[in-house]
Amino acid sequence: IDAWVGKDLEKLWIKSEGEKLDGKTTEAELQILYSKAITPFWDLQYGIKKDFKPTPSRTWGTIAVKGIAPYLFEIDASLFVGESERTAIRLDVEYEYMLSQKWVLSPELEINIFGKDDEVTATGEGLSNIETGLRLRYELSREFAPYIGINWGKKYGNTATFASSEGEDVEDSQVVAGVRFWF
Repeated sequence: IDAWVGKDLEKLWIKSEGEKLDGKTTEAELQILYSKAITPFWDLQYGIKKDFKPTPSRTWGTIAVKGIAPYLFEIDASLFVGESERTAIRLDVEYEYMLSQKWVLSPELEINIFGKDDEVTATGEGLSNIETGLRLRYELSREFAPYIGINWGKKYGNTATFASSEGEDVEDSQVVAGVRFWF
């Protein structure tokens, strides 16, 4: 979920991600950010992020930039600083190919990098994971568009080692479906 309330120059963002596997929530996070426009196409965001899963939960301070890069790539780059000198970086990139006036194809990429090992949450130092996705949506209207897609993810480094030792998969694919809407 990416949702915001406000005007062009100042917004309150709520971002949430989660993953459920075999009926069990394996990942869940919530970010609440204040956003201020710093140029016509870029916003500076800061606030907090709470990781509810995996347990134990972690709280992070967040600073990010979000905007449109040349060639209309949507970029969301975040720096997270947590307790016990934990740090992380996340880069999200998305692009929209207009196949027609109604059909839109959206490739997405997310990269997570951590500053140090956190064995309790099975997160390794360095490149932790990469997730890519491809969504095809049909815009019934600009405000309402159902989509289908596929996601692929892979864990790297110590994160992959932690996952393997717990009997988890290091790589997985998922079929997704949902609705994109705004009002």
